[in-house]
Amino acid sequence: MNELIEKVEDWARNKGMDEADSAKQYLKVSEEVGEVAAALARGQQDELRDGIGDVVVTLIILAMQNDLDLYECLNTAYDEIKGRKGKMIDGVFVKQADLEV
Repeated sequence: MNELIEKVEDWARNKGMDEADSAKQYLKVSEEVGEVAAALARGQQDELRDGIGDVVVTLIILAMQNDLDLYECLNTAYDEIKGRKGKMIDGVFVKQADLEV
């Protein structure tokens, strides 16, 4: 995984994306997330695989543009959720804090 992330970062640097506006990069993230939604809605497994990969690529670049790395972001998120309590409601995990509102 490290090697792939480094390849994506090198590719982005070669294209000048490391210096680009991260707000515009976020628009790319959102666009790719929309493609994931479309693939899910249509039951298109190959497009789903590609879309998820594209989301990860755009997130790697967004992190890089903000002097972060994917592992740092993922570790932070995992530290936040690892002890989270809640329950599944209609196929969606709802954290305990949101159940108490």
